[in-house]
Amino acid sequence: MSVSVRIPTILRTYTGGLSEVSAEGAVLSEVIADLERNHAGIAARVLDETGRLRRFVNVYVNDDDVRFEQGLETPTPDGAGVSIIPAVAGG
Repeated sequence: MSVSVRIPTILRTYTGGLSEVSAEGAVLSEVIADLERNHAGIAARVLDETGRLRRFVNVYVNDDDVRFEQGLETPTPDGAGVSIIPAVAGG
C-alpha cells in the first residue's frame, strides 16, 4: 500500500528537505521501515530503542491517533495520509 507521509520540519533533514514523502506498507510499522530504507536515520527519531513509538511523537493515520488505534499495527490503506507530529511542551 502506498501512503503519503507528512514530515515535520525537525525531521526534514532526513528527507532532503521534503515536507511529504511516499512510503509503502500495509501497517504503520511497515511504513516506518520503508521510510528508514529510503531516508536513513528517521526511524530512530520516531521509535525508541525498544522499537516502540517515542513518547513525545504523535503519529496519525488519516485523522486517527495510532495510540488509540492499534499502535504500530494500525492499518495504512492505499492512499492514506500518515502524519508525524512531535509533541510540543510548554505552558
